[in-house]
Amino acid sequence: MKRPGYIWLLATIVAFMYITTLVLVRTKNPEHIQRQAYERWQSGYLVAKNDQQTFVNTSNNKTRPIALSEAQGYGLQLIAKAGEKGWARQADFEKLLNYYLAHRDYVNGRQTYLMAWRQKYNKQGKWVTDHNSATDGDLYIAAALHHAAVVWPNRSAYYQKIERNIAADILRYEYNPTTQTLTVGDWVTKESKYYYLLRTSDVMPDVFDDLYETSHDIQWQIVKDNMLDRLVTLSSQHRTGLVPDFAWAGEKTTSAVKARTVASIHDGDYGANACRVPMMLAQSDDPRAQRVLNKMMRFFSDQYYITAGYSLEGRRLVKYQSNSFSAPIFYAVSCNRNKGYDNLFVSQKYIFSKPVTTRNYYDATLTTLAALEGMN
Repeated sequence: MKRPGYIWLLATIVAFMYITTLVLVRTKNPEHIQRQAYERWQSGYLVAKNDQQTFVNTSNNKTRPIALSEAQGYGLQLIAKAGEKGWARQADFEKLLNYYLAHRDYVNGRQTYLMAWRQKYNKQGKWVTDHNSATDGDLYIAAALHHAAVVWPNRSAYYQKIERNIAADILRYEYNPTTQTLTVGDWVTKESKYYYLLRTSDVMPDVFDDLYETSHDIQWQIVKDNMLDRLVTLSSQHRTGLVPDFAWAGEKTTSAVKARTVASIHDGDYGANACRVPMMLAQSDDPRAQRVLNKMMRFFSDQYYITAGYSLEGRRLVKYQSNSFSAPIFYAVSCNRNKGYDNLFVSQKYIFSKPVTTRNYYDATLTTLAALEGMN
């Protein structure tokens, strides 16, 4: 029996709509995950200090918030990325920036462009600042300003001026001229026992390139070269390619620190600081960064599941998983497909299987960063 032409037309339209819907679901789903992650992070961790200032709360206790320079840098980065997608306003970025500007550290009586590392309420209920800086936080803030200058060009000159000031003060106060590498903060002087201490997650080749681009100071290329060389040395010392949270970067040698050298029993392991290294190296085209990244990613690729910490020999330190370890790995594999560890893209995608937590700032922040950058 011959079917009327309109039936075939209707069937064609229905089929077209079905296929279009499938395509839209597949293409929109990542954007939905990204926006949901960002909005939960925003509502869960941003705190208004006043009408003009906002900070990122790193405490699970909302009545006793704690601000950290690291978190402020991450917050500025996330707002800039969300602004690029049209989900955040420039005013949101400016409020975080204003908080940073109001809480800069002093060195020898001079107010720097380095952020004081922590603010919190004391026992008397007064909001107080713990002085000294943390280099990672200052680098994150500078990186966010570099991105914001592109997202909001009407304020690019202002953002770039602050970025240049941060770059100059990092080299002035967070720099070891003997090794030509960065120290872990402005509190580390030549007389400090931590003068040769290296935080591996401070090796940020893309950020160093950005600071060179903005400041035109060749010292940033020298810092990049020397810090990447140290990371390559650490990576080569174990078959896993894993690097420690902290290392001694002496004039001639580079080696992992011992337990409890800085903060915990896992200072010399692949722990809560080193877990960010894959994220820091993910988009660098420097062959040294790629060598370090690929080696550790292949180690992770061979694991049945990835846990929250490893000895440098590859022994699991705990049995549980953690988004703060898996999110940087997901981010790294997203930026580096077809390198022999694509299975990690699927296995680490579990971090998006549940809504972003509002009870763990570090997990939530790294997950949201991975969502906004790793799902494009």
